[in-house]
Amino acid sequence: MIAKTNSASVLGIDAHPVDVEVDVSIGLSTFNIVGLPDGTIKESRDRVTAAVTNSGFNFPVRRIVVNLAPAALRKIGSGFDLPIALALLGALRYFPEQVLEKVMVVGELSLDGAIRPIRGILPVAVAARDHGFEQLILPKANEAEAAVVEEVRRVPVSTLDEVVRYLQGQQEIQPTAYNPRRLFEERKVFREDFQDVKGQEHVKRALEVTAAGAHNLLMLGPPGSGKTMLARRLGTILPQLSFEEALECTKIHSIAGLLNDSTPLIVHRPFRFPHHTISQAGLVGGGSIPGPGEISLAHNGVLFLDELPEFPRTVLELLRQPLEDRRLTIARAAMSLEFPCDFMLVTSMNPCPCGFHGHPVGKGTSRRECRCTSTQIQKYRSRISGPLMDRIDLHLDVPAVDYEKLADSRRGESSKTIRERVMNARKKQEARFEGSPTHTNSGMSRQELETHAQPSEASKKLLENAMSRMGLSARAYDRILKVARTIADLEGEEAIDTPHVAEAIQYRNLDRPA
Repeated sequence: MIAKTNSASVLGIDAHPVDVEVDVSIGLSTFNIVGLPDGTIKESRDRVTAAVTNSGFNFPVRRIVVNLAPAALRKIGSGFDLPIALALLGALRYFPEQVLEKVMVVGELSLDGAIRPIRGILPVAVAARDHGFEQLILPKANEAEAAVVEEVRRVPVSTLDEVVRYLQGQQEIQPTAYNPRRLFEERKVFREDFQDVKGQEHVKRALEVTAAGAHNLLMLGPPGSGKTMLARRLGTILPQLSFEEALECTKIHSIAGLLNDSTPLIVHRPFRFPHHTISQAGLVGGGSIPGPGEISLAHNGVLFLDELPEFPRTVLELLRQPLEDRRLTIARAAMSLEFPCDFMLVTSMNPCPCGFHGHPVGKGTSRRECRCTSTQIQKYRSRISGPLMDRIDLHLDVPAVDYEKLADSRRGESSKTIRERVMNARKKQEARFEGSPTHTNSGMSRQELETHAQPSEASKKLLENAMSRMGLSARAYDRILKVARTIADLEGEEAIDTPHVAEAIQYRNLDRPA
């Protein structure tokens, strides 16, 4: 007796359809699973055996072979428990085989027959839609997440017995009513605002430039100067996620198991804030079966690395290729998977190990003496390599805020006002790069730089002087032009002139000779 169900295996950020075939024949009592299953799937036979028996069904004392096709595709995860159990019960004729022809099934089984949630349900729902399946039988706890894909009818289930009664026509299961687009609009509320920031007007300006062109930023300043506070508010001035971008972000978070009923859809641009003890695999992704790291979880959003020199240099160097290519390929002996990682890198650091090198004396502030030697300062800053520093567009000093500004009760410019200017600049870039894979100024190629970011004759002399005095690399030169193009967009200017280039050069603080 043979029966088949349809399921899917999540590899990378996509799910691939898998045929689950079960053959029950006369012979010694065995239960084998073939077709490149991982360890979790091999354990399914014990969960399926107990779940089928404890749900009141007769488990056959026969030879059982489960084939996961195509055999060459790696199968991963506990979501194959339910499709294997249903294929087995279908082979035993508990329900008509044809009822599962246009149905995709996923779910993990408990020993008592309860159905547990799985990771990566959104990519599975997308695969079901794209491959023409009409229904998706899934764990009830995963329903809100799968509701984002409206074209497939959801069948949320809690127990194996409930699924069988549904397939027999004895029980009706209705999906919960969700409106993902309305949810997407309702949750676009920020709890933080640039109005909360006292002083630091030049830093706010640099963050506006950063947001307008999707540039990378490094903030250099003493402890307590507001670097982390400013970085957290960067998302409030970035353009809102489109629904398609939100789906892409949600897929990655779904695979990582970071979604729940309260957050079934990512509605804000991700802001990832990993600790400096993070491993290489934690930052860029990896493992024997590659999974997404922090740079992929920050896709379409911001990756914030606080205390940058405290990160191991070997970890930081892994950022160089993703910052250029916006995609990361992780190769293993078993497979090679690609993950998107189009993120803005925002970093912060102290000027020296103690944090108070160059601490200013201002009205309402007291000077903090730096205890570090010049050798210690040089060693501290050299933890960040030149090639990585070249890939950071803006280097910015963030000084301590004096008492007068902290005590000022007047509120600054709101995030909404700044975001409007950022949106206007982004619209110029959308029109400029229409039909091109480039979307923002930070992603311009060398050819696009020559076309769209040519400085005026007067500003060329300024660039020449900066190159010779600061010893800038060719990549740093390109970064200055990209930032100058963004500054001109914010000012509503088509041509890049001397003030735009001068401001862009000011944002290369760490390139200046000591």
